Amino acid sequence: MSDSPLSRAILPEGWPTPRGYANGMVAQGRVLVTGGLVGWDEAGVFAKGFLPQLRQTLMNIKAVVEAGGASIEDIVRLTWYVTDIEAYRGSLKELGPIYREVMGRHFPAMAVVQVVALVEPDALVEIEATAVLAG
Repeated sequence: MSDSPLSRAILPEGWPTPRGYANGMVAQGRVLVTGGLVGWDEAGVFAKGFLPQLRQTLMNIKAVVEAGGASIEDIVRLTWYVTDIEAYRGSLKELGPIYREVMGRHFPAMAVVQVVALVEPDALVEIEATAVLAG
């Protein structure tokens, strides 16, 4: 789990180390919050399937965070909304390498929630990010 100079993961004493996320994060600085980003490209075309949409969504988060002057390591929270929790659970083995390709080994606090639908009818996943930047 990578920590930036402005943030660090929290692990209560005696708790097992989480895999792929942090239980909590402590951070100091300016806050950058994204909207819910989905798996479409610059032209508004959705990737086909859950994993391709997930990869594009993470790439979109990276683009917004970097445009705001932050980096992946500055992200302290990700909230994932998926329309099919079984698609998420069933793709964990393939999801890990995709996540690491875009996000590296930075695992902030995360939550994954199944929702009935997303605003964009073709979206299978939507993710919000919170980053903390230096002063």
